[in-house]
Amino acid sequence: MPQVPEGVVWLKPGQVAERAGVAVSTLHYYESLGLITSRRTSGNRREYRRDVLRVIAFIRASQRVGISLERIKDALDQLPDEDVPTKKDWARISRQWRDSLNDRIEHLTALRDRFSDCIGCGCLSLKACPYSNPDDVLGTTGQGPLRFP
Repeated sequence: MPQVPEGVVWLKPGQVAERAGVAVSTLHYYESLGLITSRRTSGNRREYRRDVLRVIAFIRASQRVGISLERIKDALDQLPDEDVPTKKDWARISRQWRDSLNDRIEHLTALRDRFSDCIGCGCLSLKACPYSNPDDVLGTTGQGPLRFP
């Protein structure tokens, strides 16, 4: 079991939720996924270390740019258990995601540009539109479930 340094500030779930801008149920959900941890008091109530606020901010920022909770958990599993993560720890994680984020930015930029063209076209044809249904190989053989007999 990891040793907790003396002087660590413990917060109640309501305090964490208010400061992090999430619902208490979100804390429970994150905990069920292993993204954050808590301890139990003698009265069997949860308490969170104050540094969980940074972890929650990281989770929410990562989700906003489209990182899955599974990938976020993989990243968090690389952080030290016993100490508060350092700036170096966070930078290492962000470097791991840089290429995938750049790919996503390129994809979204292209999608945005194509979407503008599509709105301007006005055809709204799902069958023939190269923007809403690019590279549709199965669509050339007819309608309906073509992969399943």
